[in-house]
Amino acid sequence: MAILETNELSITFGGHVAVNTVSIQIPEKKFTSIIGPNGAGKTTFFNLLSGQLSPTGGSIYFKGSEITGLSAMERTRMGIGRSFQITNVFPNLTVLENVRVAVQSEAKVRYQMAAHFLHYKKFLDKAYEILEKVFLTDKAEMLAANLAHGEKRKLEIAMLLALDTEILLLDEPTAGMSLEEVPAIIAVLKQIKEQKDRTIVLIEHKMDMIMDMSDEVLVLYHGELLAKGTPQEIVENEAVQSAYLGGDFHGQST
Repeated sequence: MAILETNELSITFGGHVAVNTVSIQIPEKKFTSIIGPNGAGKTTFFNLLSGQLSPTGGSIYFKGSEITGLSAMERTRMGIGRSFQITNVFPNLTVLENVRVAVQSEAKVRYQMAAHFLHYKKFLDKAYEILEKVFLTDKAEMLAANLAHGEKRKLEIAMLLALDTEILLLDEPTAGMSLEEVPAIIAVLKQIKEQKDRTIVLIEHKMDMIMDMSDEVLVLYHGELLAKGTPQEIVENEAVQSAYLGGDFHGQST
C-alpha cells in the first residue's frame, strides 16, 4: 500500500524544469531511497513532498488524500517529517530538552513557567525513550551546540520521531560526516527500519548504504524518474549505469 504518491509532479524555475512530471508511489513502512547525479532534482523533489516548495504542475497524495496545497507545517502535523542537509536543532537547549519540546509540541501542550516539574514528567519519559532509539541517552544533559556533527544528526532524527511522524524524509543524513561517524547513523536508521512502524524515504550518495538498506530505489535524472526497482535491479539497469558516468555505478559513493 502506498502512503505517499505523486502524479506528474513538476516545478519550473524560470525556463528551467527542475522536476518534470514525476509520478511515484512510496510503499508504507518500507525503506525507499532516491538517488541520482548532482543536479538531478532530488532535494527539489523532497521540497515539493514536504511543502517547502509549491509545484507548478501535478499533485501529491498522503494516505489517499490530496495535500498539494498544504503548507509544510500542515504536512508535519499530518505525519510527514523532513530533515535537511544542514542540521536543524535548538543549540542552546540540552539534548533532552530538544526532544522534550518536540514531544510536548506533538501533544499540543504549551509550556507554563509556573507548572511543577512533575507535570511534564510524561514528556521527559517519552523523550528518554526516543533518545534510546537513537543512542543518545548518554548525551541527554549536554547542550546540543556541543554535540559532534553526527550526534546532531541523530538528535534531529530523534526530534522527528518525537513528532510522531509516519514518514521520515531524510535528505543526506550523512552529509558532512567523517567516516567514523557514518556507522552510528546507519545503526539508527537500521533500528528504525527494523521496528516496521515508519516509512523512510532517503536521499543519499553513499551507494553501499543504499544497496544495503533499501527496499526500493528511485533514480532521478535531469528532473525525471529514470528508473525504479530493487537495489539489485537498479545496479543492473543500463540506463542508470549510463547516468552514473559511463557505467561506473557499482559501489560508487560520491
